[in-house]
Parts: sequence; C-alpha cells; structure tokens
Amino acid sequence: MTAAIETLGLTKSFGGHVVLDGIDLDIAPGGVFALLGPNGAGKTTMIHILSTLLRPDSGTARVGGHDVVTEPTAVRAAIGVTGQFSAVDALMTGEENLRLMADLRHLGRREGRRRVAELLDRFELTDTARNPLATYSGGMRRRLDLAMTLVSRPDIVFLDEPTTGLDPRSRAEMWTIVRELVAAGTTILLTTQYLDEADELADRIAVLHAGGIVADGTPTELKRLVPGGRIRLEFDDDTTLDAASAVFRDATRDDAALAIDVPSDGGFGSLRSIMERLEREGIEARSLSIHTPDLDDVFFALTGREGGGIASEEVAR
Repeated sequence: MTAAIETLGLTKSFGGHVVLDGIDLDIAPGGVFALLGPNGAGKTTMIHILSTLLRPDSGTARVGGHDVVTEPTAVRAAIGVTGQFSAVDALMTGEENLRLMADLRHLGRREGRRRVAELLDRFELTDTARNPLATYSGGMRRRLDLAMTLVSRPDIVFLDEPTTGLDPRSRAEMWTIVRELVAAGTTILLTTQYLDEADELADRIAVLHAGGIVADGTPTELKRLVPGGRIRLEFDDDTTLDAASAVFRDATRDDAALAIDVPSDGGFGSLRSIMERLEREGIEARSLSIHTPDLDDVFFALTGREGGGIASEEVAR
C-alpha cells in the first residue's frame, strides 16, 4: 500500500542549527498520525516542508505519492493545512471566506456555492454565515478555518496545533470533526501541545527530539517504554498494612492512606499474581486500582523536562 506521507533522511537547518536530522517517516493512508516534541523540536518545520512551504536541505519527502520538491503543485492539490493560528480574513463574513477559498480552488460558481453551503451546515455555521468574524468565538473561527481547509476535499490534512487556545467544549467539537474525517478515509498528520489529545485521537505517535524521531508507535506501545506502572492496594488498618508491606517488599508504602504501591506492568498476569499472594497470606485489601504510565510520563522520559514541555512553536530558527 502506497504511503500517504513518506520521508527518508529528511534534514533541515537554520543558521547552522540542525532542526531535522535524517527524519524517516512512513504514514499509511487513513487514521491520525500525531507528531509530538518539545518547543523548537521542529514539528512546524516538518509541516512546512511537507506542505511545500519550505525546501528540505537533503533527503526526500513524498505526500500523496508526490515529491514535495519536484511536484509541489500536485502535493498542494492533495492536501489541506490548518495552522496554529486562524487564517480567516477578519474583514469578511464566514460565508465570504469560504467562497473565496472555493474560488481559489477553481471549483466553479455552482459547485463552489454548493460546497460552501455543505460546509457551513457541517460545521454548524449556517446561522452565523453572514455575520462579521468579529462576532465569532475562538471555537467558531477554528471550525471555519478547518472548513476552508476542506473545501477541495483533500485526501491528506495537516493539523498544526488546531485546538490551541480553545475551551474544553470547542476542543471536544474539534475532536469529533477529526474522527468524522478519519471515518471518511482522510489521513491526518496532527501536531498538538495537548498530550491527552494525541492519546485520544492518534493511531500512531512519533516523538521528535534533538533533530530525530526518538520513539514511534501506538499510544499503548509508547506507554510500555517507560517504567512507573503500579498496582495500589488500600487496607482498613495498620496491622493489615504491615502484613502486606512484609509480603511485597518492593512496594512503596503510604501510611497516611493505609496503602502500598506494588510495581507492575498493569497486565492480567501481574494482577493475578498479586491477588494470589494476598489470598495465600490471608490478607484482605479494601480496594485495588491499577496505574499505568501516561503519555506525559513517556514524553518527559524521552525528551527531559528542561525544554519547558510541549507547546506551540514557530519555524525553529
């Protein structure tokens, strides 16, 4: 199956600073591929190269089967891009913005008007279509921005931090839209500053750090890369807590909560082993809960905490 997005040995530097150092990606059609990384890691630089806004220094990149350097027009025809900041024209209404995009995509008058009406309805903007953008909320502007991206029905969509600055309700609306696009067969390359967003939406995640991809896999696979899984057992009294602590000598004890945390991979076998040991020793736990590493743990384990976390970025320079 032809990759939707493929890079091989991709490099890019700015003023002697290496941003991308031999990036290899192979993204299958359909689904969401999330690219994570700390500030300045080069996520937006990747998006700009793949959308033909920047030329790589070396290596190759193909999008929709087309080379980004030698076939930029074909690449642009296959993609849609929604950046970190809204690209709508604030002096125009929502409908006027969409009509302008339809004209730029050469849809023709009849098809353009039909497509504009379809997108206004799909993104719940029909009632405000002829209102000035000054009256639009942040979530409405982002929905309009994405609607403009979809005017030409692109097979591949780049979403560069699409929910930055949105309230929880607007973020949830964008998540629903992304899922609808994927269900329709669209390939989405997502960069985001919200790790829960990547966990919720992405089929695969790559972590970009120090110029390279330091991890690539499903969210579940990435969570298995770092230690920290544990099973927490809580007890009714100090006597039972003491007995359990003597059995599980590698556990961390929490006297205030009358609990111990037993290291575990969170799997069924590990859980069964703990339960059997409790039963064998005649120890009864009041409650049991399983805790596994999340993407925050993975991110900081792979990239460190000195970079200020994960947030939006301009082209790294």
